[in-house]
Amino acid sequence: MQIAILLYERFTALDAVGPYDVLSHLPGAETVFVAQRPGPVVNEVGSLHLTATATLADVPTPDVVVVPGGPGWHVQMIDGPVRQWLRTADEHSTWTASVCSGSLLLAGAGLLTGRRATTHWLADDQLAPLGAIPVAERVVVDGKYITAAGVSAGLDMAFTLAGRIAGDAVAQAIQLAHEYDPRPPYHAGSPDHAPRAIVDALRARRNAILY
Repeated sequence: MQIAILLYERFTALDAVGPYDVLSHLPGAETVFVAQRPGPVVNEVGSLHLTATATLADVPTPDVVVVPGGPGWHVQMIDGPVRQWLRTADEHSTWTASVCSGSLLLAGAGLLTGRRATTHWLADDQLAPLGAIPVAERVVVDGKYITAAGVSAGLDMAFTLAGRIAGDAVAQAIQLAHEYDPRPPYHAGSPDHAPRAIVDALRARRNAILY
């Protein structure tokens, strides 16, 4: 089973590494980072690189596609190599997944038209114009498409996907091995719960965060 995680300039690290760290533990999985060119790809902060060991052309028919988000997403919205690869890979994939604004890349490629999907809460108004049906949930499954909300939700997506692929017992074993039992120190991980001043401050910085 080949799992391809897409990399592009200014991706969000946890969007890619979180799912990688879960899905790479599936029995029989070959997890590969792919990009337009092999080599290091810089994250949104500019201080961390992940290495793409394969080009898009090297991995034309993966079983699973994972698309992370990050401020670099909007550069990939043109009908170029990444979008073309997404369409081709999706024709053959068993599962196509995204984290955060990665769902906007899927929607922009026409893969989420008429389907329920989620994304980062600051970008939820971007889904409908791209043909998707926005849903304010942490993880949304619609057919073979699994989309996750912002950044940390990628872990929830990955465990959900692991369960669909290998069964609940395997997914639970991986979860336990990761000791994934989140108890955040603040009840501020959602705009519904965070202090209003914090929500307003992030909304004021929306463009800086998304683009």
